[in-house]
Amino acid sequence: MLSFIMRRLLIAIPTIFLISIFVFALQKLLPGDPVLAMAGEERDPEVLEYLREKYRLNDPIPVQYFTWVGNALRGDLGISLRTNQPVLELIGQKLPVTIQLATMAMIFALVIGIPAGILSAVKKGSVTDYVANVVALSGLSIPNFWLGIMLILLVSVKWQLLPASGYVPLSEDPIRSITVMLMPAFVLGTALAATLMRHTRSAMLGVLSSDYVRTARAKGLVERRVILKHAFRNALAPIVTLTALLFGELIAGAVLTEQIFTIPGFGKLVVDAVFNRDYAVVQGIVLVTAVGFIVMNLLADVAYVLLNPRLRKQ
Repeated sequence: MLSFIMRRLLIAIPTIFLISIFVFALQKLLPGDPVLAMAGEERDPEVLEYLREKYRLNDPIPVQYFTWVGNALRGDLGISLRTNQPVLELIGQKLPVTIQLATMAMIFALVIGIPAGILSAVKKGSVTDYVANVVALSGLSIPNFWLGIMLILLVSVKWQLLPASGYVPLSEDPIRSITVMLMPAFVLGTALAATLMRHTRSAMLGVLSSDYVRTARAKGLVERRVILKHAFRNALAPIVTLTALLFGELIAGAVLTEQIFTIPGFGKLVVDAVFNRDYAVVQGIVLVTAVGFIVMNLLADVAYVLLNPRLRKQ
């Protein structure tokens, strides 16, 4: 197991290096000058020059890149050009909000998607199967922003059951925090539930036709035990891998949902940084997100090995 993890880490290192190059290069291609945005309307030449020297924007591009990478390796992602705060501090403030939202959305997705996928596979060709597929297709087709707006109008405005927007830290009031996050988490979780349902169904259909499942049924085992212990357990590997990747996607892709429900998370920080041409913040966010994806992928690989004993000897 240790050698397996080390091999994955050795692959991750050049991957992160290439990502850092793309992040830095693409950031430089954004139109506009961040110094002009910082200077305001007066734009005194001496102030502009001072800002460029302060943030080392006059250095050659390769020097800027290696300076940024060197600082990042020491845990310094730079200073925000707009707020003058350390980028790592800004990320530390916003990331827990998005992680809470992503975790709740993933719980919705798992609770809805996996049972629906199992039921659809077991009842293949039945009305239940067709209904589950129609619901999954609807979940993939309905845009998150439309579903979010509709829920706000119905659940919050008309029925007044849940808050329409805002955020309460989990440490201040756990109940209120979870209540506020229910609707945006459900909006994000529905699309993921549809994806999980389809993958669970495919994995279960492949396993249900295998020899060991037929043997278990021939022995007279209870059908529930055959499905949950023998079939579902062996179908878990691709589901776990997909879940890990979807969770990483949630953290990076909750921008629209956070904007609709006014959640001060990672997504809003990204949008503000791009509009303000805040190079350091954008670079830091993308780098942290990329590392997060790699970590989630590594955890998925480890879980895959734990679920499949045959791979432990490789």
